[in-house]
Amino acid sequence: MPTAEEERLSVYHERARRRGVHPIVYWLARAVIQSFIHVYFRLRRTGLAHIPEGGVILAANHRSFLDPFVVGLCVRRPTYFVAKKELFDHRLLGWFLNCMGAFPVRRGESDEEATATALALLERGAAVVIFPEGRRHRSGLLHPPRRGVGRLALATGAPVVPIAVMGTERARNGWRIRPVRVDVRCGPPLTYPRVEEPSRRLASAVTARVWPCIELQWAWLGGPLGSPSAPVAEVRERQAA
Repeated sequence: MPTAEEERLSVYHERARRRGVHPIVYWLARAVIQSFIHVYFRLRRTGLAHIPEGGVILAANHRSFLDPFVVGLCVRRPTYFVAKKELFDHRLLGWFLNCMGAFPVRRGESDEEATATALALLERGAAVVIFPEGRRHRSGLLHPPRRGVGRLALATGAPVVPIAVMGTERARNGWRIRPVRVDVRCGPPLTYPRVEEPSRRLASAVTARVWPCIELQWAWLGGPLGSPSAPVAEVRERQAA
C-alpha cells in the first residue's frame, strides 16, 4: 500500500504525464528566465542543430541547479526533467516546478515511478533532460554515470543528444548569483535499437557508449578529463578526424 508521501508525489507524476507543462506559467516564466540567462550569464550555445524533433533524451553533465533551465533553452519547446523530491515538500514551489516540466525523483534509490514518467514523456514525443551522473558535482572531474540513460534510450528508441554544460558551477556564491559566462555544447545524436525490458547489463553497456560522447563535448569546452578518459587534446583530435 502506497505511503502518504508516495501518493503526494504521484500527483506530480500524473500531471507531467497527462497534462505536461502549464502553458501560461511555462511560457511566461521561460520568457523571463531566458532573457535573464542570456544577458546575465552571456549564454553561448553550439551544436543546437544536432537536436532532432520528437522524443529526445538530452543527456548532460550536472554542475548546478541552473543546468535544467540552461539545457532547456537549447530547444524551442518545453523540456522535462527530474528534481529531488525534497523540492516538492513546499506545495507552491512543487506546483511551480511541475508547471515548468519537473517531476520528483527519490535520489539514492531505484525510483520506478520517475522512470515511468520519463518513459511516458518520451513516448509522446517530448524532450527529457537527463543527468547521467545522478546528482550535482560542483567541481573537479566528471563523475561516473549511472545506467538510467541507457535504459531510457533502449526502452523508447529515442535518440540521445550528448551535452556538456560549463560555467554554471561558478554562478552561485552562497545566496548570491554571479554573472559568469555559461557555455553549452551539443553533440550529434546517438541512436540505439528499441528493446523491450532491457537488462541492467545492456543498459550499462549503452550508458558506457553515451558517456564518452558527453566527455567529448566537455573536453571541447576545455573541461578536464581524468583517467581512464583520454586527454583533452586527444579527444579533440578524435572528433576532428
